[in-house]
Amino acid sequence: MFNKVISGAVMGIDGALINVEADLSDGLPMLTMVGYLSSSVKEAGERVRTALKNSGYNMPPKRITINLSPADIRKDGSGFDLPIAIAIILSMGIEPVIDMDKTIILGELSLDGSILPVNGVLPMVYHAFEQGITTCIVPMDNADEAALVEGLSVIGVKSLTETVGYIKGDNACSPYHRSVTNTTDNEPQCDFSEIKGQPYLKRGMEIAASGFHNVLMVGAAGAGKSMLAKRLPTIIPSLSFNESIEVTKIYSVSGMLSSGKSHLITERPFRAPHHTISNHALVGGGTIPKPGEVTLAHNGVLFLDELPEFNKNVLEVLRQPLEDKRITISRVNATYSFPAEFMLVAAMNPCPCGYYPDKSKCTCTPFQIKRYQQKISGPLLDRIDINMTVKPVKYEDIFTDREEEGSDQIRARVEEARQIQAERFADENISFNSQLDGKRLKKYIRLEPEVESFFMERLKREELSARGVDRILKLARTIADMDKSHEIDKKHLNEAFYYRNSGGLILYKGEGKYE
Repeated sequence: MFNKVISGAVMGIDGALINVEADLSDGLPMLTMVGYLSSSVKEAGERVRTALKNSGYNMPPKRITINLSPADIRKDGSGFDLPIAIAIILSMGIEPVIDMDKTIILGELSLDGSILPVNGVLPMVYHAFEQGITTCIVPMDNADEAALVEGLSVIGVKSLTETVGYIKGDNACSPYHRSVTNTTDNEPQCDFSEIKGQPYLKRGMEIAASGFHNVLMVGAAGAGKSMLAKRLPTIIPSLSFNESIEVTKIYSVSGMLSSGKSHLITERPFRAPHHTISNHALVGGGTIPKPGEVTLAHNGVLFLDELPEFNKNVLEVLRQPLEDKRITISRVNATYSFPAEFMLVAAMNPCPCGYYPDKSKCTCTPFQIKRYQQKISGPLLDRIDINMTVKPVKYEDIFTDREEEGSDQIRARVEEARQIQAERFADENISFNSQLDGKRLKKYIRLEPEVESFFMERLKREELSARGVDRILKLARTIADMDKSHEIDKKHLNEAFYYRNSGGLILYKGEGKYE
């Protein structure tokens, strides 16, 4: 007897429907599984056989063939255990009372028949819902995550017996309900009011947050670079619902949603990998690729502290995702694509000892400074919009009683600038000025003749690539939005040039000569 149930797989961070087919026929008793399976899926046969026995279902002495189709998609993970078991039980003659063609089943089986949670539930059930599936049967620990998809009936189950009872109609399982307004349970955040002085740096961070621009901070050790970067998320607006779903899908596939505590991620991610990170850990990889740090930072911030300490090859792999906003990884069996729309925030010292240009403390030779700064390639620097020199805070600012502006006040202004961009790009598939490409750049950024002449004169004095010119314009557009100005004026271009070129790189100008 033949029967089929619907399950799912993950391709990158997107879901795919998988048909789990079971056929019981006369012949030598054996269980055969086909369909381009990984070793973890092939092992499901023994798990299913033992779980069925311990749940009171004796497999008939027949030839059992399991096929997972389509056969050109590699199946990986343990989430196929439960659908395989259900397909076998249905082939044994059990009649379902629910519409199996409108139901997706996911779950790993323990040997005693209990059901364990699996990774990647959200992208699979989200795709299934888009394909017309109305019900999903998932492990109870994944029900909170699956219920993020509004309009889908989520049935959380704890055992194989409970699942079969629901399918037969012997026991009624109420659909799982949850509120999608839950937020991340982070500890209390730090605040910009804790940063004393540094108005120029705070202004640069506000510009970066308003337009989602990349930032590089260059300064002596202890000047406050990391402190600024860690407070950047406090002035960035929360994710929209669609962005939240996309980020939550990424963390679901990565197995980073805690079991039993899954929630919709509403705060923009902040990732700060150590400088010993490898290429694959940064951009993703593996036999079946998983998201790397650039994808985990999607719609959020990727902070690279001590930038020159990263392996040069690791830094160079950032160039493509910074430009294309996606990572594509090709394998023999498939090509995987991961989103990588992140804000790069990097910090570095100007020299190995960290004290330049304070010559009373700096012990580095000109050659050492040059070699240290050359670890950051020109093409990577060209993709950074804002370069800032971080000078040590003055002692009088540290001990002043003056109340500094807090994150809430800065965030309110950022949200106003973001709203202007949202209205401007309402008909486009972008949200921020930094996402403007060549065609959209001409459409949305036009200079008055007098301002254009001023811009051309400035360009003649600067050594900028074509990409650098575009980034100046996008930066000026953000500054104009913060000023609530419809047109880009000279002062906006001046400030854009200033923040583009004020990072102090490259400090070393030649043999024995410094700025």
